[in-house]
Amino acid sequence: MLLIRGGRVIDPQNGVDEQLSLFVKDGKIVDLFPDAGQHKHNLAGARIINAEGCLVVPGLIDMHVHLREPGHEYKETIETGCRAAAAGGFTSVACMPNTNPVNDNQAVTEYILDRAAKSGCVNVYPVGAITAGLKGDFLAPMGELREAGAVAVSDDGKTVKNSELMRRAMEYAKNFSLPVICHCEDMDLAGNGVMNEGCTSMRIGLKGIPNAAEDIIVAREVSLSGLTGCRVHIAHVSTKGSVDIIREAKSRGVNVTAETAPHYFTLSDESLETFDTHFK
Repeated sequence: MLLIRGGRVIDPQNGVDEQLSLFVKDGKIVDLFPDAGQHKHNLAGARIINAEGCLVVPGLIDMHVHLREPGHEYKETIETGCRAAAAGGFTSVACMPNTNPVNDNQAVTEYILDRAAKSGCVNVYPVGAITAGLKGDFLAPMGELREAGAVAVSDDGKTVKNSELMRRAMEYAKNFSLPVICHCEDMDLAGNGVMNEGCTSMRIGLKGIPNAAEDIIVAREVSLSGLTGCRVHIAHVSTKGSVDIIREAKSRGVNVTAETAPHYFTLSDESLETFDTHFK
């Protein structure tokens, strides 16, 4: 038995957001009640966790992680990534295909799932590649990836440059009910930029990347989603322009969702004025 006492319990599905205690028995939540209120349970022998000042939430899901296995285990493994997720309250993760070999075929997808079953402590959902080898030349076998257990497709840190190929990718993915997760960056515009283009980049002399480099590709992906009916998810949104494009598209019923990352809403380019590379 477990009693989590006095935390702020947030349960969006059931509309709960208040200070409560939570009682767990045989691995299942059996009751929520005010900390000072009456309850019907015998708590003798229960393990008690004081959650005052903490949030108590359902298991979180991170749909964009880099587990790096196979091939880049010096960066992360499925085991270490899953342990880090669990420590942060995440019970499910979707891992990107930036592995070596790339997750663009059934064998790699099955390897990831097998390793996760043996050494992972959270649910692992593989994301397959949009294009073979993440090279942007031709499509990966999405039907094979779906059958093996992939839950979405993405070229992760690379934009599919060819718009015709991206259209076909969305049409193909829709046939297998696979969302397409998009890294949005016009590399011709971004060039060799290393930070946001603006007053700060000019002042400190670093090559900037204009917001338009992201906005242009977000607009393309939203347009292609409207054309094909494919569900599209925009990864790591970082500009106001992208937010506006996505918000307007959603208002028209386009099947688009989006995510961002903590550094985009907690830091700005002014953080780089000290040349502290931690902020890069």
